[in-house]
Amino acid sequence: MNPMNNNNINRRKFLGLFGCSCCSVFLPSCSTVPITERKQLTIFPEAKINRQAAAAYEQFRSKTKLITKGKKLNEILSIGKKIEKSVTSYFLKENLDDPTKNFAWDYVLVNNDKVVNAWCMPGGKIAVYTGLLKVTKNTDALAIVMGHEIAHAVAKHSIERQSQALTINLGTQIADVFLGGAINRTRNTVGRNTGLDIFQLGIMNPFGRKQETEADYLGLIFASLAGYDIRESVKLWERMSEKNKGKEVPQFLSTHPSSNKRIENLKNWVNEVIIKYPPIKT
Repeated sequence: MNPMNNNNINRRKFLGLFGCSCCSVFLPSCSTVPITERKQLTIFPEAKINRQAAAAYEQFRSKTKLITKGKKLNEILSIGKKIEKSVTSYFLKENLDDPTKNFAWDYVLVNNDKVVNAWCMPGGKIAVYTGLLKVTKNTDALAIVMGHEIAHAVAKHSIERQSQALTINLGTQIADVFLGGAINRTRNTVGRNTGLDIFQLGIMNPFGRKQETEADYLGLIFASLAGYDIRESVKLWERMSEKNKGKEVPQFLSTHPSSNKRIENLKNWVNEVIIKYPPIKT
């Protein structure tokens, strides 16, 4: 049998199977990010992602050293509740569907001074590390960070990232078929997922920066609606930039905007957000 003919048969077979699976399982759906109105790809059901996140969150809680009482934890709980209520009140006031209506909010303070971080899982599971508090220094700055993390959940960025990764992985497989397996051969030679590495730099990272920038903007809005002084955001990122001096990777390799770019964006947004999204009655 002619090897070229066999290769063509394999390609046709793969594309046939791929086409069927796309139509039956991976049919893309588009949704819109609240407020920014950016269109996004959301293949995975939100309820399923939220259940998975909740299970992972409970596992994290059970294996992590947490601070379960005290002033710092109470401050985090207070900020979280204020932002929760403000977000819901805003969407109610605007006659819009509340993207947090199915959230089961929960907050933990992780006892780790070496980690300067906070995150929010899908469904409203939020963790703040004690190391972050040394940089935030005040309630307004902490509210801005928490607003940013809550924005990721409100904008369903985790679902979007998983959807994006799935389509890129499938796209890489298709490209490999048309390239006669060149990507896979290179991957086997260098011992890494070359196709995904290429797409990571060219597609996924810029997309990640778009999400981070969007979360910065939405986070300012949520903090402002909750009554916090968002002018503190610039000072916060100046402190963060100073702490990370010499440690930041080049922006084109990172999923986050550079500190300088963030500061520039925040300066451009602050006055507009204060005027357009003043504190809301809850």
